[in-house]
Amino acid sequence: MTFSKISIIILLFFTITPILSQNDINRILVKENTFIKDNGETIIFRGLNTSDPDKLENDGLWNKSYFEEIKSWGANLVRFPVHPTAWNKRGKKAYLELLDKGITWAKELNMYVIIDWHSIGNLRTEMYQDDMYDTSKKETFNFWRIIAKRYGNNPTVAFYELFNEPTTYNGELGSVTWEYWSDLNIEMIKIIRANGGEGIPLVAGFNWAYDLTPVKEKPLNIEGIAYVSHPYPQKREKPWESKWTKDWGFVKKTYPVILTEIGFCGPEDPGAHSPVISDESYGDAITNYCDENGISYLIWVFDKEWAPRLYTDDKYTPSRHGKYFKKKLQSYKY
Repeated sequence: MTFSKISIIILLFFTITPILSQNDINRILVKENTFIKDNGETIIFRGLNTSDPDKLENDGLWNKSYFEEIKSWGANLVRFPVHPTAWNKRGKKAYLELLDKGITWAKELNMYVIIDWHSIGNLRTEMYQDDMYDTSKKETFNFWRIIAKRYGNNPTVAFYELFNEPTTYNGELGSVTWEYWSDLNIEMIKIIRANGGEGIPLVAGFNWAYDLTPVKEKPLNIEGIAYVSHPYPQKREKPWESKWTKDWGFVKKTYPVILTEIGFCGPEDPGAHSPVISDESYGDAITNYCDENGISYLIWVFDKEWAPRLYTDDKYTPSRHGKYFKKKLQSYKY
């Protein structure tokens, strides 16, 4: 067989030139108050929450098609909420296999991942809002040691959300100070980093991960982190914007902020409950606020049962809440 000169040139090009896959993914870093890729490019995240991978596996939905649907809605980040009870019931080995699959599918679709230890309550007293969130300091620390060792050098796993929603439940779960909470988070971060975790730790505020006001006077004394808020609509009365700035938005002037849960339910929608009952005016307000301030956010939740649900059936037909956010996410140009 003989080759033309052009064929030889093409052959030589592919022989000596590295071929970069579309699935190659950059490590995400903190630079001042922004997230950047390790090539220096600034990135803002807009994404979706899955429901617990254990639930999705039981529902027959923990598969690549589910992730392809998330991607088609416009997400560049996906959050996996790992409930302590699901972690224990399925068992560490089997649960990690679920995470392995999800991380692989996310990478193949050029999306990043947050692994979230999805407990709600007071980690100091080890009292929680519901039995499904039951954990201990030892278990929480060990969870992050396991995650750091397994995924620490995997750039797809961009974030570690240390504890989903800290709350004392109006004092019913005991008390905790910001200083104590800061020390617990710093301990977790040190464990993660000592075990090879290169992702960005995410630290939530009080009041079900809404209130970051203590950061103004007492930010955590550790580098390379970001702060989390969950500003659901009923946390504050309209108009929201100035209150958001006072409660958590001010943090973005100094540190990265990511809203790992936003969303709304109409009062007639399945699962409607405080603090999420609202309408599209909330969607406009929160997304405009984030866009104007360069704040990343994720919508809760890509499930047909958990509320606020983003779709209503096995065909991923968007709910009212889903229609709004699907259109919004698809409007961004990455």
